[in-house]
Amino acid sequence: MSVNSPDQIFAGQVVIVTGAGTGIGRATAVAFAEAGARVLGVGRREALLKETAAAHAGIDILAIDICGDGAPARVVGAAVERWGRLDHLINNAGATAVMPLAEADKQTIVDLLALNVVAPSLLAHEALPHLRRTSGSIINLSSTYGHRPMAGGAHYSATKAAVEQMTRSWALELAGDGVRVNSVAPGPTRTDVMLHAGLTPEGAEGVYAYERDRIPTHHIASADEIAHWILRLADPAGRHATGQVITVDGGLELI
Repeated sequence: MSVNSPDQIFAGQVVIVTGAGTGIGRATAVAFAEAGARVLGVGRREALLKETAAAHAGIDILAIDICGDGAPARVVGAAVERWGRLDHLINNAGATAVMPLAEADKQTIVDLLALNVVAPSLLAHEALPHLRRTSGSIINLSSTYGHRPMAGGAHYSATKAAVEQMTRSWALELAGDGVRVNSVAPGPTRTDVMLHAGLTPEGAEGVYAYERDRIPTHHIASADEIAHWILRLADPAGRHATGQVITVDGGLELI
């Protein structure tokens, strides 16, 4: 595809995508690369990142735990050293936990906050000087349950509510610098996140079936469908949109 093609809207731009080894992160990294961007795919598991990189020549990878000491600076530094700039930070990496209050565990709560709130905050902090230079953007991944209660998942929901408030507050704070901050809040999406939360494959399928019946469109989103909206919010043509949380859940938040 020619770099002059209208489909190459991110040609010459540099994007960091966290959690790029699977699911929404992988789909987003590939979609940006197909649209002309140079992408740094970040995640903990190098083997899965290599699978993502194999999908497009425009994707480089960095295997790192973004919650580690000094990791945000290393991530941003790696992108800037390779390509000389940074245009978009996609804070996709995150975790969920099925944890009723009666089973609340301190370490689980701390780990959720570290990955879902602290790490994206520090990545945004490190990226900010570079995003100011390029009039770039930050896109944070939230969830329908960032603004809808979730019995048995209060602490996960709380971290995503924090993400949405950070999105709005950063957007207000950085508008004068030309840096946009938005969020995509997926509903149930077919990824491996529930398996990492401890559910069996059968248990995950049961959750999908339950959610499908509740969603007004009766559809479980694919990772590609969520990636579509991430790219739309990053699109330079949408420069007047900032501080927005775009919910992509088939109408689940409406019931």
